[in-house]
Amino acid sequence: MSDLSSIEKVKLEKLFEMGGGYVLDFSNRTFQEFIFDSVVIDIYDNKYDYASGSKANRLRAFWNEESNYLVSKLISDILEYWKTQKLLNNRGISQAEQNLFDECHKIAERLKQDSTVGHIEAIQPYSDDRDFSLLAKSIREGIQRNEPEAELDRLHTYVVKYIRQLCDKHRIDYDKNTPLHSLFGGYVKYLRQNNLIESKMTERILKSSISIMESFNKVRNEQSFAHDNPILNYNESILIFNNVTSSIKFIESVEENKLKSEQDDNAAWDDIPF
Repeated sequence: MSDLSSIEKVKLEKLFEMGGGYVLDFSNRTFQEFIFDSVVIDIYDNKYDYASGSKANRLRAFWNEESNYLVSKLISDILEYWKTQKLLNNRGISQAEQNLFDECHKIAERLKQDSTVGHIEAIQPYSDDRDFSLLAKSIREGIQRNEPEAELDRLHTYVVKYIRQLCDKHRIDYDKNTPLHSLFGGYVKYLRQNNLIESKMTERILKSSISIMESFNKVRNEQSFAHDNPILNYNESILIFNNVTSSIKFIESVEENKLKSEQDDNAAWDDIPF
C-alpha cells in the first residue's frame, strides 16, 4: 500500500473534485480506460470495491491498495489530464489552483522517490520490438508487486537487448555470443572516444559498472529463475535493480543530449544561406 498521509489525500481530493463521488469529468467508462492506460489496472475489479463503489471511492481504494510507484504514476497522469483539460477548454488556472496543483505534484514526486526501485520508469521498450515491449512491461509489473527477486532474469535479458540496440545504433561490433559486460564495455568505450563523458569520475563509475555487469551474468545464471536456482534475497535484488536502472537512466540522458545536439547542428546548417 502507498503511504499517502491524510493531509496529502485531502489535497488530492480537492484538486480532483472527489467530494461528490466523482473524479473530475470522468465517466465510468473513461475513468476505467484512463486508469488502465496509465497503470494497466482495471479499477472496476472487486479489489477496489469500497463503500459506495463510486469513482472517488475506487480511487481511494487504489491509493490504499497499491504501491507508492503505482500511486505516483496515476497521480502524475491525472494531474497532466487536469492541466490539459484546462488548456483545451480555455479555462484559466487561478493562483490558488496552481498552488494546489504544485502541492499535488510534490506528492507524486515524493511517492516516486520513496519507491523501492528508483528510475523504474527507465525500463521502457526503446524500439517497436514486441518482445522488448512485453519484457519491459513484465519487469515493471514485477516491481509494482514488490517482487524484484522474481524479475532478475528478465532484467538481465532486458539489459542485454537494450545495450545490443545501442551497439547497433552506434555501429559497435559484437556477435550473438558477446556477454553483457563486454557489450557494456564497448558502449562505454564509444562514449569516451566521442567525448560524451565530461568527467574522469563518470568514466570511472561507468568502467566499474562493466565488472558489475559481469557479476550480473553470474546472478542471472545461479541466483534467478533463469534456471532451477535458489533465488537471491529481496534486499540484494533491490540493490541490483537500483544500480541497473540508475545506469540506464544515465545512458538515456546521454542519448537524449546527443540527439538534441545533432538536431541543433542540423538546424544551424539548414540556416546557412546559399
